[in-house]
Amino acid sequence: MDNLWIASLADVDRQRLEPHLSEKPFAQGQMLYDAGEEVDEVWFPLTGVVSLMTVLPEDRLIETAAIGREGLVGVTCGPMNGRASSRAIAQIEGSAACCPADVFSDALGDSPDLRNALSRFTESLFAQVQQTAACNAQHRLDERLARWLLTLHDRAEGPRFDLTQADIAGMLGVRRATVSEVGTELEEKGLIRRGRGWVEVLDRPALEAHACGCYSAMRGVMKDLGVPRPKAA
Repeated sequence: MDNLWIASLADVDRQRLEPHLSEKPFAQGQMLYDAGEEVDEVWFPLTGVVSLMTVLPEDRLIETAAIGREGLVGVTCGPMNGRASSRAIAQIEGSAACCPADVFSDALGDSPDLRNALSRFTESLFAQVQQTAACNAQHRLDERLARWLLTLHDRAEGPRFDLTQADIAGMLGVRRATVSEVGTELEEKGLIRRGRGWVEVLDRPALEAHACGCYSAMRGVMKDLGVPRPKAA
């Protein structure tokens, strides 16, 4: 199983889920579910990255968390039949193993170990949301951009991502012109390279040194909680 969260489960718990999983592709920009909707499927990414977006007034969006093959999408809205509090959008195309929400709910009811694994993941995700909110409020945009690119790099299949300046601006909640300016700064330092519709990480260690401390803090929380940590290829 390419999803690290499922792979980390005991055999008996994997067997509760695997017969019910079906693989589905998702395209960049595809909305898996919207805020306020009932979530009827749990998505376990195998490749690609899904962003959880907070919807602001006037339909503005800002990313509060990113999930790749280390986790799952669709159970962070409360009970299995609850309504989502955020919008889930594919940031990088990929695929996921999908499980009906009621099946997953039944499996949780049957297995304390499965409930514990989910609790540890959701706690780490909540910590990511909190850290991102603090980062967006306090840190310089160049540090935030470096942190965000590292987060994607960990979850992507390689150092190059298909992203436009508009995509990045939307994730960080800033203007495209500002992203262009800050991206040029990172490019001139040799940390990244950009083209029309793509960004490539060139010097990962230097990018980590340039990022704010939020990136390492979030990795530390995942380690402390014993949840799978994505690692750059």
